[in-house]
Amino acid sequence: MTFSRRDVSKTLLGLAGSSMLASPALAFDGPFADVLEGGEDFKTAIEAYTFGYPLVTMEMTRRVITNVAEPAGTRGPMGQIIKLREYPNASFRDVTAPNADTLYTTSFFDVTKEPWVLSIPDMKDRYALFPMLDGWTEVFEVPGKRTTGTAAQTYAITGPGWSGTLPAGVAEYKSPTGIVWLLGRIYCTGTPEDYAAVHALQDQFKLVPLSAYGTDWTPPPGTVDPSIDMKTAVREQVNRMDAVEYFTLLCELMKTNPPKPADAPALAQFAQIGIVPGQSFDASKFDPAFAKRIPEVAFARIMLHFKFSDGDVQNINGWGFTTKTGLYGTNYIQRALITAIGLGANRPEDAIYPTSPKPPGLLHRSYQGSENYTLTFEKDLLPPVNGFWSLTMYDKDYFFVDNPLNRYSISPRQDLKPNADGSVTLYIQNQSPGADKESNWLPAPKDKFILMMRLYWPKETSPTILNGSWSIPEVKKVS
Repeated sequence: MTFSRRDVSKTLLGLAGSSMLASPALAFDGPFADVLEGGEDFKTAIEAYTFGYPLVTMEMTRRVITNVAEPAGTRGPMGQIIKLREYPNASFRDVTAPNADTLYTTSFFDVTKEPWVLSIPDMKDRYALFPMLDGWTEVFEVPGKRTTGTAAQTYAITGPGWSGTLPAGVAEYKSPTGIVWLLGRIYCTGTPEDYAAVHALQDQFKLVPLSAYGTDWTPPPGTVDPSIDMKTAVREQVNRMDAVEYFTLLCELMKTNPPKPADAPALAQFAQIGIVPGQSFDASKFDPAFAKRIPEVAFARIMLHFKFSDGDVQNINGWGFTTKTGLYGTNYIQRALITAIGLGANRPEDAIYPTSPKPPGLLHRSYQGSENYTLTFEKDLLPPVNGFWSLTMYDKDYFFVDNPLNRYSISPRQDLKPNADGSVTLYIQNQSPGADKESNWLPAPKDKFILMMRLYWPKETSPTILNGSWSIPEVKKVS
């Protein structure tokens, strides 16, 4: 399925006039209901597509990331640790919105047959976190400095229904699903010295099946499947599936990645169109006439949640962000939206990512590199975090911007200079603001750009972004 921006816009405009925007639950009252030929089954299929979007996307992501013989770059076989060794530069195009603050230490592994044991070395008080996501993108555990400290620690990640005895000194983390994605992040300043220090830590991580724990285990080479599309973006691969293919895969995945007990009411509805956990998809209960239309309407509805989110997504001073990530309960549309735009999102206690695509108050007007902007934090009101904060510059496509400083983000590690009154001003522009201000300069491209903040481990007490007692100031155009 080819899904252009124009197609999306047309579909969104069609949906915007309907009452399906009234709440996260799908409502098809009013004029939109009249154009739906499928009635209740069509509505149920839209709900089921939204419900399953995280699990299907996780599986397609797993296939692409692990379809290599050995770890290299951002990919590695199942059960092997991927160690990103440096920050990407402006030529990097593998994934959108890369970061220049943490080095990823990640792995996909399957706990269906037996547990896997993760050994984390002594991080020497360095900020790091190691969230573990289940197949539904829920962060079920997150060891790290905030939660478990930085001393050496070892965990056995067990699957649904597993019971047994673990070796001494090994704590159990129970995964609700067979698929587990370790998505660790280690803070690094990016200097040669700090790169070397983080590399030494990464090399001490171990991930082994429980049966090999305590032995000198060497992982086997990965199996490469030539039929897997390694070039097309995962989201596009998911979106181009027709509904029958999509639901067939969803049902197969649910055999080893069961839904939660709280999902029972929704699953009772889905059974009417052939979707039952633990069973293969019964296509005889599904109208094939819906096969093409379901993905188009469902994905458009997911993306529309950006604007009509019932508070799931906030916009303050031109910064859009959400504090509803990592744990979703039965808020299926929010879970699907975060999957689509930020797969692997942390819990809000660990990270929040406010994004500003345009100056506040200027409708349909992007930031322009031909103009100069400033962001000023009043005295003692820098972003309140226990981990770190940064402001990253992206071009209009969410990639880094080439610049003479090779600076893609700005944070306190640039030794920001305060103003005379104690406030701190960041200069966001294409040309240097002057040698005396370059420590506070975030270089911009000559054309459109987008800003993203990273707030890792926001402070729990006021002022904090978590309860709205602290807000990011407006980015202001310089006259």
